[in-house]
Amino acid sequence: MKPKLIVFTGAGISAESGIKTFRDSDGLWEEYDINDVATPEAWERNRELVLDFYNKRRRQVLAASPNKGHYALVELEKKFDVHIITQNIDDLHERAGSKKILHLHGEIIKSRSTADPRLVYPIMGTELSVGDTCEKGSQLRPHIVWFGEMVPEMENAYRIAQDAEIFMVVGTSMAVYPAAGLIGFVPPGIPKYLIDPGDVRVNGVNNLTVIKEKAGVGLPVLVEKLLG
Repeated sequence: MKPKLIVFTGAGISAESGIKTFRDSDGLWEEYDINDVATPEAWERNRELVLDFYNKRRRQVLAASPNKGHYALVELEKKFDVHIITQNIDDLHERAGSKKILHLHGEIIKSRSTADPRLVYPIMGTELSVGDTCEKGSQLRPHIVWFGEMVPEMENAYRIAQDAEIFMVVGTSMAVYPAAGLIGFVPPGIPKYLIDPGDVRVNGVNNLTVIKEKAGVGLPVLVEKLLG
């Protein structure tokens, strides 16, 4: 059996493909207040505004392409059983060719029923509109975890992390909980790698190698070493 290599990715790996995050001063989020477009309360107040915001984000994602970091993770599947846990809502890991991906915060290219969250549908094209309904006749919403909502896949992520034989963190500030606590579920003795150009603080983590580079630079080098 191949060793289990678990990768936890954040906005940094997608930023290299041109997808801005809400922390970027020149990003799409700069035009909006988070409370107006990314909370359950916003959805109840103004569905058209929320849908317009996510339609813009969806167009941005579909215009982007995977980068060297995404493709490097695919290469790891030659030798390892790779499972990616991502905070990102884009589909760049899938388009690069990675096989096992858990999206903690949802997927921008999908919608789900407001009546039954188990009903999830692919969005054909870029637009989701008021009046688009599920098979039960209920309005469709973006398949996204909004601020203030539970993260339903978190328990699965903890379980996956517990089985890691190698663990990698790529392109995340490790500042958003509950996802930031994921590394605490990883077995202490296994090799861990952190790839990010920023000053990411991870205290009390054993066997941690920090590579202070962007994903597109640091990942190909690390992958070559691991495949060596």
